[in-house]
This record gives sequence, C-alpha cells and structure tokens, in this order.
Amino acid sequence: MPTDKTYKMRSKRNGLVLRLSKGHFATSHSHINYYIDVTVPKSRLSEASAIAKELVSYYNLSTVVDTILCLDGTEVIGTCLAHELTEGHYLNMNAHQTIYVVTPEHTSGSQLIFRDNTVPMIKGKHVLILAASVTTGYTAQAAVEAINYYSGHPVGICAIFATTNTCAGQTVRAAFDLNDLSDYQSAPSHECPLCKQGVKLDALINGFGYSKL
Repeated sequence: MPTDKTYKMRSKRNGLVLRLSKGHFATSHSHINYYIDVTVPKSRLSEASAIAKELVSYYNLSTVVDTILCLDGTEVIGTCLAHELTEGHYLNMNAHQTIYVVTPEHTSGSQLIFRDNTVPMIKGKHVLILAASVTTGYTAQAAVEAINYYSGHPVGICAIFATTNTCAGQTVRAAFDLNDLSDYQSAPSHECPLCKQGVKLDALINGFGYSKL
C-alpha cells in the first residue's frame, strides 16, 4: 500500500472487504485523501463474484439490462454481474436472452468510442455502466454520453465505491459509499486542502494502481 496508514473497510450486507490507505494522492482529475485498492476485487474471481452479488441486489425485476459497459478494468466483475442477472431471470430484450459485456475504447481526448462490430451491442440496448469508482464522475458521465451518442439507453451506473447517488442523470449504486467512509475527501488540485497545508503527495494513482513519490 502507498502509506503505512492502511485499513480494511467492510460492507454492511455481506462482509465484503476493501483495503485502503490514508494519505495524499493525485488522480488525473483530483486530489484525494484515501487510496482505495480496487485491483484485487477487479482481478480475483471470488471477490469479483462477491461484488457482483452485492450490486445485483439493487436491480429489481423491472430493470431491463441487455449490456454491461465495463469501465476501469472491471470486466471480471462485469462477467460475474451478467451471470447474476441471467441466473436471477432479470429482464433483457436480447433475442438469445443473454447479456453483452463490453469495454469502450478511449481516444486521446478521453472520449469513449465503439468500433463498428461492437456498436450493435450498444445501439438500441439497455446499458448498465459498471465502474471501479465514481467520485468526480468524469468517466461515468463520458460513458453515459457515449451510450446516448450510439443510440443506446443508459439504465444506471454501479461501482465498487461511489461518493454520489447520481451522475449524468443516472442513479449510482455502489457496494461501498460515504456511509462506509465518511471522511473521504476529493478536490481539484488547486483547491486541495492538503496541498494548502503543505502536505506532500504520497502517490499518483489511477485505475491500474499507484506509484509512490
């Protein structure tokens, strides 16, 4: 972990555990005071499956899901979530009664695009967005805009960790939220309270992990 101040955060419902470290960290969009390690839940099948079971409980039988759009390397969780939705006989409109699990491509300007062969998995489909975290909301909002551009129908956003209940007009559901980590802070770099106090950065972080400074 990037600092010695490490903790474990447990979900209220089924005992899921997230590992986190307190300090001063920089992302591409903001400065934050906690590094939340989502690499293990994204990579280990047992934890990905547990996250999927936690998230699927938010979607009732009236929610139509044809496609899961995976952001931040969440394809393993997305596959488990598709399995949970299929096994639970949740509604979808696909002819084969299955769910697509897709990943967008990123342009140099951080826009999300889909190639011609994957557009049919978005166009006219009810798309659930899955992210590792939703804090600033930039990536989730880009996903909603991309789905709309390709004539899909966004039906919600879910994540491992989120600090907001809504983003780009969509309801955000998460396995962990501010009720679990009430002192989590995120701010633009020029407004960061830790920077103003002269606290040096501990690490640079992104969806792949961290690099200590």
